[in-house]
Amino acid sequence: MGKLIYAANTSLDGFLEDETGSFDWSVPDEEVHAFWNEHERHIGTSLYGRRMYETMRVWELDDWLADEPPVVRDYAGIWRDADKIVYSSSLTEVSTARTRIERTFDPDAVRRLTEASEADLSIGGATIAAEAFRHGLVDECVLLLCPVVVGGGKPALPRGVRLDLELLDHRRFDNGVIYVRHAVRRV
Repeated sequence: MGKLIYAANTSLDGFLEDETGSFDWSVPDEEVHAFWNEHERHIGTSLYGRRMYETMRVWELDDWLADEPPVVRDYAGIWRDADKIVYSSSLTEVSTARTRIERTFDPDAVRRLTEASEADLSIGGATIAAEAFRHGLVDECVLLLCPVVVGGGKPALPRGVRLDLELLDHRRFDNGVIYVRHAVRRV
């Protein structure tokens, strides 16, 4: 049985994006990128909302990767090797391999998928992740806290949901980013 893991870069004040939709402040350096590579290497299926999928699908393309460092090229391969499910009522097709569209987020279907999976699953995108949190589906929360305060924007964690967490791991990177991994306690 796999675990459903919510993983994200977030500002210190808890935002995925600032008020203009920018997240350039969270671009990882090589050390942090290598961390994400190792984390994602164990993910069998990634669940995305439409906007997160549209952001991530750049990893399917090779044209921009030629001059990138090996750690970045490695991530592209890791991303391509994972299955992807995109929750969208508006997308008519996907442009990446190993990807399918689901029109609605069905908590029971996600629960069955997690229970049947031999590998862990990730969920990305604030809106779809909030649904997973609300339905008690998220097993772990992995956050990389970036040393920046953006003052507002898209919250990394859902509003109106209480989560009791247990710290499982933490680490400080040389660039000031702090990694925290929590299990979601079932009450």
